[in-house]
Amino acid sequence: MRILVSLIGAWLVTTAPFAFAQDKPIKIGFVSSFSAATALLGNSMRDGFELGLDHLGRKMAGRPVEVIYEDDQVKPEVGLQKTRKLIESDKVDFISGYIWSNVLLPSLKPIVDSNTLLVVSMAGPSQFAGELCSPYVFSASWQNNQIPQAMGTYLNQQHVKRLLLIGPNYTGGKDMLSGVKNTFTGDIVDEMYTRWPDQFDFSAELSKVNAVKPDAVFVFYPGTSGVQFLIQYSQNGLKNQIPLYTVFTIDELGLPVQKDLALGVPGVNAWVNDLPNDSNKRFVADYKKKYNAAPSYYAALSYDSATMIDAAVETVGGDLTRKDEMRRHLEASGFASVRGPLKFGNNHIPIQNMYLQTPVKQPDGSIALRTTDTIVKNDQDLFHDKCPMK
Repeated sequence: MRILVSLIGAWLVTTAPFAFAQDKPIKIGFVSSFSAATALLGNSMRDGFELGLDHLGRKMAGRPVEVIYEDDQVKPEVGLQKTRKLIESDKVDFISGYIWSNVLLPSLKPIVDSNTLLVVSMAGPSQFAGELCSPYVFSASWQNNQIPQAMGTYLNQQHVKRLLLIGPNYTGGKDMLSGVKNTFTGDIVDEMYTRWPDQFDFSAELSKVNAVKPDAVFVFYPGTSGVQFLIQYSQNGLKNQIPLYTVFTIDELGLPVQKDLALGVPGVNAWVNDLPNDSNKRFVADYKKKYNAAPSYYAALSYDSATMIDAAVETVGGDLTRKDEMRRHLEASGFASVRGPLKFGNNHIPIQNMYLQTPVKQPDGSIALRTTDTIVKNDQDLFHDKCPMK
């Protein structure tokens, strides 16, 4: 009897912490922009992430999930403050989100120093793909240069010779314009950077376009800026004179306002809502059902972030102390994306296709984005060879 009691006591000691851990929520911090002009983007990210949790039954490896959403206000110092709060006060197990590269970059150090696993939903500065890569940092999206590089390739296919570039003056904007220059073989006749994030009047830039008269214009403006740029480009009579090409300026969030102005303006993205894989079909259908709107790429990549975190948690049965095993699983297996199954490069950036997306008028008069070509297959970012991880 004494031996039996001892064995039961030992069993309780070894299993009680595990049983407690199974009931304890997995805490995820999610940093994005939920106020002012960029709130629509952050809310779309939150909606996608929440739908991902719905599809997981609000649990990962049997453990409930708690998400703490923080607003970065599109300010690097605020993003850093919120990131530190999530790590030091909330003691989250994972961090996700981030739209803006200049907000993400200063937040990397406290995340990496604390060995907190980070799954970036959107931002893709070149530094975190290269010299600042980390075993604990993964991207659910891309490195910024990848998408515009594919657009540069498409511009070559369209025989554009003289190109003018316009974008916002912050890290992501510079990466986008740099990406086009990486692959475009014609002449860059001008390169203009505008104030970010609060410039919505582009009359000076459009006057320059009219004066230079390039063969085409490439522009990167997400959110409200993109809506305003396209409206003003058309109002100035340029849309019918000089072809406009873009990345991230036309999306499902802006289309209800841009409407027919989006027609004839091609873009490139790694995800389009009509990709014919089962994961994407389920995501798009259930998103429309839940939110009564078409999902944006902000929502799609945030949905993928939830899928990635779940893949890591499931592989260790919910035991989050086994961080290296979670990391190695993602490195070896990738994850089931709405873009199809994806694998990572050595720097934890997905290797993926880049698609031409074209605005198309639907029978009901609305405009939708459709996949019309694959510009680049299995693209790997240019900065992976600067990452010391092998």
